[in-house]
Amino acid sequence: MAKKETETEQKTVVINGEEHNVADLSPEQIGLLNQVVDLDGKIGQMSFSLAQYQAAKGFFMAQLNASLEQADPEVEAASGGE
Repeated sequence: MAKKETETEQKTVVINGEEHNVADLSPEQIGLLNQVVDLDGKIGQMSFSLAQYQAAKGFFMAQLNASLEQADPEVEAASGGE
């Protein structure tokens, strides 16, 4: 037997600070809402990936800088004050 939906179980969404019952939205509005929800998820994933990429770049940049610091004395010795 299907459970009858009560008023407290209705799905609602807050848009621009105003609460709306999803059941009251038109099919077009529901489609637009689904697009926004999907894009929010993708933006969150991209932000997470961006943080990982920035951290990885920082790691490799630190490795490059350490390598260059080790190489500097060799370059100065090889030039012999030319």
